Amino acid sequence: PERHQMISAFLLTIMLSALLVFLREYKSRQLAPLRRTDELTQAASREYLSADLHKEIQRSEREGTEMSLIMIGLDTHLSDNDPDADIRSILPRIGRYLHSQLRDFDTYYRVADLQFLIILPGISTSDAAARADTIRKGLRALLVSHGLELTVSAGIAGLNIGDNADSLQQSAANALRRAQLQGGNRAQSYSAWSHPASATSESETGGPAA
Repeated sequence: PERHQMISAFLLTIMLSALLVFLREYKSRQLAPLRRTDELTQAASREYLSADLHKEIQRSEREGTEMSLIMIGLDTHLSDNDPDADIRSILPRIGRYLHSQLRDFDTYYRVADLQFLIILPGISTSDAAARADTIRKGLRALLVSHGLELTVSAGIAGLNIGDNADSLQQSAANALRRAQLQGGNRAQSYSAWSHPASATSESETGGPAA
């Protein structure tokens, strides 16, 4: 009888453990659609970016206001070593810094491992460029304080007639790519090189830090 009791208790334990695992997985799947933030940085998940950006574009067009994007990227490809592991350890600090630089109604997203996109409603391209440079230099200082001699670049794009969520994101990404191709450690506005015939549209900022 004692042996049967032990076997029964053992089987019951296994069944309860399996049930708990099932319930935990079920709850996780049920809550997954509600998780709007990246666990490490608390940035909004990129899965929501297109829908959120579409709403902001509609609002901007409806209210006749400006809107800009900033795409921030760490210039890791310019480094001789591989600092990714060290960077990931301070991603929570990077997320908190970005959050501290934004207004209550601005939103930021982690769009790649070491890239973030910020939506700035009601902000012109020139004002966004100035803000991007401030954020870029602040992130650079944060990295240096943790022993990471890395620079940061930014791409800025403003909402233009005919833009949609995809084209606006692509403009910001192209601006960031151009900033990094020019050596990094700078902020580059999309209009600064997409319309070379218009001298007044140029708004490149940044450059190698002193």
